[in-house]
Amino acid sequence: MWEFTGPRTIIFGKESLEYLKEIKGERALVITDKVIRRLGFVDKIANYLREGGISIRVFDEVEPDPSTETVSKAARIAMDYNPDWIVALGGGSSIDVAKATWVLYERPDIKVDEISPLVDLGLRKKARLICIPTTSGSGSDASWAIVVTNTKEQRKMELASKEIFADICILEPQLTSTMPPELIADTGIDALANGIEAYVSQWRNDFSDALSIKAIQLVFEYLPKAYKNPQDEIAREKMQNAATMAGLAFSNSQLGVVHATAHAIGGLFKIPHGRAIATVLPWVMEYNAMEAMERYAEIAKAIGIQARTQRQAVENLIKATRKLIEEMGEPASIEEMGMSWEEYKKSLEKLVERAMESTGTIADPRAPSKEDFRRLFTYAFKGRRVDLQ
Repeated sequence: MWEFTGPRTIIFGKESLEYLKEIKGERALVITDKVIRRLGFVDKIANYLREGGISIRVFDEVEPDPSTETVSKAARIAMDYNPDWIVALGGGSSIDVAKATWVLYERPDIKVDEISPLVDLGLRKKARLICIPTTSGSGSDASWAIVVTNTKEQRKMELASKEIFADICILEPQLTSTMPPELIADTGIDALANGIEAYVSQWRNDFSDALSIKAIQLVFEYLPKAYKNPQDEIAREKMQNAATMAGLAFSNSQLGVVHATAHAIGGLFKIPHGRAIATVLPWVMEYNAMEAMERYAEIAKAIGIQARTQRQAVENLIKATRKLIEEMGEPASIEEMGMSWEEYKKSLEKLVERAMESTGTIADPRAPSKEDFRRLFTYAFKGRRVDLQ
């Protein structure tokens, strides 16, 4: 038996923010970062909510790769303010903080690291959640996942619960118009990886497949357009849709070794998530190819790649992925980001340990060993093609 779940309502397209006028409630806590506030997006959201009679309080201290300390601080504000809506406004970091804050607000008796599919959270007794993404990548607005950083351990915690799907997800293309090209690239590659991993996951299903394939098609077609011309309204809207579709897909299948390795790298070295994804995605595809040959070949066909055999189709797909990553100005290796091998090698065993702990190992097409991860991390550093069979 399968269960497909997601946000209760998704509003998308131009002028989607108008929907906020219809929200009923008394108080909303908006969780965001200082850049988003400085851009005037918070005021825009607040005006719509106030028009519906809702008062506003803002927490704007979310940082990239947000920490558990930030979540705790936001949760204290929520408990003091007593909102009936939590509004996440921003990229994946703001949305993850909002989700975790919502849980701690409703359940002050538990800790952040206790959020799990196995724990009955009993949410929606105090508040509901609205997610409004301003980037097009993580799919966090439509997912059941939370990623926050334990700064003491330099470890990204992968948390999840089907209770934390948003009540309302609003995709307003206008809000992505200020994204610089490098952020478009980082987030777009993340969306691509989300779609690919969901499609080859051992827990895939017909519904996640449909969303995965469409998301992948949209990324290959529209990410280069959005990157070259951030003011391309159609490209922005399509990328926003792609990111949310991929988020829905992996929440109903599973992510894999790409995210296991990228989370380990990002947690230890503070590398932006999408950039870490870019350095490992092609290698993991090669690693998984023998176990997921047919699935990768289907992706290749869906994006118009011609080939005589499945193997050739997969090889061409990996080449196309590398080419897209290069076109986006993403580094082909960790070494390109200025890190020395000596420095990186010191952390190699810790990277392996972090990756082995990741939920990304559960449903990946291959069950990775420690030696597999050592090789993957080494290839990601050097950016040189090595036989992964």
